[in-house]
Amino acid sequence: MISRKRLLIFVRQYWQSNNPFVLHLSGNEYKLLNPLFIVSSTDKLIDRLHSGDYRTLAKCITLVENELPGSEELLLSLQTGHHVPVIGITGPPGAGKSTMVNALLKNLVAGGKKIAVLSVDPSSPFNYGALLGDRIRMSEFYLNPNVYIRSLASRGSLGGLNGKIIEILDVLRSCPFDFIVVETVGVGQSEVEIAGLADTTIVVVVPEGGDEVQTMKAGVMEIADIFVVNKGDRDNADEFVKNLKYLAHSKAGGWEIPVVKCVATEGVGIDELIDKISRHAHSISYSAEKHAHLITEKAFQLIQQKRMSDISKTRLKNRLEEEERKPGFNLYRFIKEFC
Repeated sequence: MISRKRLLIFVRQYWQSNNPFVLHLSGNEYKLLNPLFIVSSTDKLIDRLHSGDYRTLAKCITLVENELPGSEELLLSLQTGHHVPVIGITGPPGAGKSTMVNALLKNLVAGGKKIAVLSVDPSSPFNYGALLGDRIRMSEFYLNPNVYIRSLASRGSLGGLNGKIIEILDVLRSCPFDFIVVETVGVGQSEVEIAGLADTTIVVVVPEGGDEVQTMKAGVMEIADIFVVNKGDRDNADEFVKNLKYLAHSKAGGWEIPVVKCVATEGVGIDELIDKISRHAHSISYSAEKHAHLITEKAFQLIQQKRMSDISKTRLKNRLEEEERKPGFNLYRFIKEFC
């Protein structure tokens, strides 16, 4: 517990700075005191979100991501019916996803749009730490009032996203944004989770990735609503685009999947890409079926989280270490007590 004297010192520092994040707190002290600073009336938080207050938005995302006291009350008070288009950007490492996001931001902001960006970075599988470096390529928008950028760690999630991405997206939808852009980790075939969250999924590839098309087409390639061939000024780019169009056409259903050639560093092809995003969002053949898929996927993942919430991975690890020493250990018999 925190002593009364230290608590009074923290509160005095807070009122002087009006910023809880300048306090020198240990990890446990932060967890105990943080709710006092960032949780005010839920109604006030919602009102500030609706007005587009970025400071309140940052606090609410922290509240939800870390499951701090008050997070459930906040989520239950959100008006989740408000629709803001979510653009998911995924693809293999090195394809230029962050540069593509930066190029999209330039064009959308120039058109008077207000954009939120969630950039997910890979975490260490051991301590869940992450560099959170994707935002470096978006430095020119740090102070732009029409752009909100938040970096997230994947925290062990295998789908290229953050485990609390659904809740964070709903918090963002409470703000007056025109688009929400989500950039995934970039880990190849496991990155299909974005298709269950984004209205439009963009798969970014590069010309020298011809062999990757074969290895990815049963995973990431099948979730694309739009293909983008970045670094389109490289050798064999036209041939790669031609082959990818053939592949996209063979997988087409109600929506003919377009292939857009871009050079993100120079802004080439970005206008065409934005046009394809707009066309996809207004596709009559896509809307009802896609919406049903998205809402079902969200509900399924949230129910799955709730049912697993009482299982601690640390305690599970300790139990398994004990059980494995016993003769005749069987993993399937072990997990039956949890089912």
